[in-house]
Amino acid sequence: MGIAEENVQKTDVLVIGAGLAGLMTALTLAPKSVILLSKGPLGEEASSTWAQGGISAALSPEDSPANHLRDTLAVAGGIADVDIAALVTELGPERIQDLIDLGVIFDQDENGLSLSREAAHSHRRVVHANGDSTGREVMRALRLRTLEASHITVLENTEALDLITFETGEEKTDEVKTVRGATVLQGQQHIVVQAGAVVLATGGIGQLYSATTNPFAACGDGLAMAARAGATLKDLEFVQFHPTAIDVEATPRPLATEALRGDGAWLVNELGERFMKAEHPLGELAPRDIVARGIWRQREKGQKCYLDTRASIGEEFPEHFPTVFNHCQNHGIDPRKGLIPVVPAAHYHMGGVETDNRGRTDIKGLWACGEVACTGLHGANRLASNSLLEALVFAPLVSNDIKDQQQNHSLSSDMSADILSDVQSFEARTFTHSELEADAITELQTLNYRYIGLCRNAQGLEALLTHLDNLDQNYPALSARFKNLMTVSRLIAQSALARNESRGGHYRNDYPDTLDSYKDHSRLTLFDTQKLDFEIIGSPSLKMAS
Repeated sequence: MGIAEENVQKTDVLVIGAGLAGLMTALTLAPKSVILLSKGPLGEEASSTWAQGGISAALSPEDSPANHLRDTLAVAGGIADVDIAALVTELGPERIQDLIDLGVIFDQDENGLSLSREAAHSHRRVVHANGDSTGREVMRALRLRTLEASHITVLENTEALDLITFETGEEKTDEVKTVRGATVLQGQQHIVVQAGAVVLATGGIGQLYSATTNPFAACGDGLAMAARAGATLKDLEFVQFHPTAIDVEATPRPLATEALRGDGAWLVNELGERFMKAEHPLGELAPRDIVARGIWRQREKGQKCYLDTRASIGEEFPEHFPTVFNHCQNHGIDPRKGLIPVVPAAHYHMGGVETDNRGRTDIKGLWACGEVACTGLHGANRLASNSLLEALVFAPLVSNDIKDQQQNHSLSSDMSADILSDVQSFEARTFTHSELEADAITELQTLNYRYIGLCRNAQGLEALLTHLDNLDQNYPALSARFKNLMTVSRLIAQSALARNESRGGHYRNDYPDTLDSYKDHSRLTLFDTQKLDFEIIGSPSLKMAS
């Protein structure tokens, strides 16, 4: 029994995800018809909305895209794609102007756009809005433009469950897997969206961890869907932890933006000692992974860690950083007079679905944009404020590529009756929520923070894989959210186990050195993890025992 006709919707392009990447892609796809899926109310569940730090671009006369490129590559652990990084940094200033044209109001000073400096940047090149509310202002403007756009149909409170794929080709050797839409849960109703092209813009994976700055929606669902469809995944082991999430009882943890340290805030332990100078010459402005591990080492010694903003920012804190100030006030902290407790929290995933310089995956009809994608820009470690920039640069590239292909008739949203009949009653195959889910996810998040968090080793990674097998048996029929979290946990653990070195956001305390033999990207598919047999390209002897 297939899907009823009334439960099928058809569009030129399906965009899954409603953060900056999704909204910019949808807007620039005009005049193509677009269905845009948002897990919650439009724009509210996106990590983009929560972004405090800003967007980086070489906008001052003293700066240049070449300088921005140099800084991007310097922190990337030697494996960033230079051509992609050059593309993104070159287009950065133009894309900032695009946002201004769409109605985004950035902070200004006597020189025009107000520019700040963040960790590992050589120049002041980060634009902000309302001090530390950049993401909220950007999403405000894009949400308005989206609601005004006649070519976009927004489906709020709607969740994609899986991609619909089929294979074409007369001979088996000619078969090409193609994506033609997705199965979707809208409220309590299951529907199919047919589309000539699908864009994954689902964001990151922060909800895998017990400490994260990411919202509820960032559970790796786009990555898991792409994996089940057979897409190649890249650099999954590289997870960036923000050093200074505010250490309070909250999920997600509120963020103490890196701009605080850019404006001179110190990191101290509970003895009042500054410890980052011993970790790196740049001290508090060292790359994020180094700062995060510096805090982790203090905590391993039993020392809690704090941001001291009293001397550098002081009474101006509420005016310059209103979002952080409100977070602090909500938890009884006054940063003008006292210290802000901080802890590293999962913040950004450098890995994702492998794409090229137009956002194409290796499955026909499927593109990815934003944090769910791995373009190669970030390598092993993301430069501060390059994440929104990447989504901003790639969204029009993805849109233009889709329009070009559809104009050339290489993509079609038609789906034959027999393909639809193959999309069997997927309600029966979709796990439903249960009372056990909260406990299961809490257990999984705690395990992930311990074993695929800031510091990993073979013993812990193997223990996690065993735990995942047990969770599968103990919680066999939970929601799609739990299924996706489990899938991505396993993928990251397998990738981390295969990279026997430390590089960027991947730190192995049993292999603390960075090795030239691993100086390349890792690539795998879900099928590879089932065989336990995948490799890091360019590295010797990385076949895993089956």
